[in-house]
Amino acid sequence: MREPCGSPCGKALSVAGDRPGAVTDIDVAELQRRLAAFAAARDWGQYHTPKNLAAALSVEASELLEIFQWLTPEQSAGIMANPESAHRVADEVADVLAYLLQFCEALGIDPTAALAAKLERNEKRFPLPSAPEPHDRHSSE
Repeated sequence: MREPCGSPCGKALSVAGDRPGAVTDIDVAELQRRLAAFAAARDWGQYHTPKNLAAALSVEASELLEIFQWLTPEQSAGIMANPESAHRVADEVADVLAYLLQFCEALGIDPTAALAAKLERNEKRFPLPSAPEPHDRHSSE
């Protein structure tokens, strides 16, 4: 069995705390170890191929989307106010994250390093617009 993605995987992960989007220190590598142990104890490792994990990830993301499918933008923004729907959303987010972490583990991808690198590329690709040059009030133009 491959070691979880290396030392950078030990970074904190954002999870819901006492408010939506609250950050709790959760070790990504520890979550990956727990997921691997859970699967190994049930002899599921044989099914956790990159293809199967990518398919499962897509299915779980679709289940998350299904919750929002016919909601208005206002309804979707307020979905966490209802405890039953909030629980469904959080469960589907957990399923998506679980399969994503298992997918990363199977391919040796450090998810936090991959995200950091992608953010850096996007910051270069989509730079902030520069402030327009102020016009010289004394200019005749």
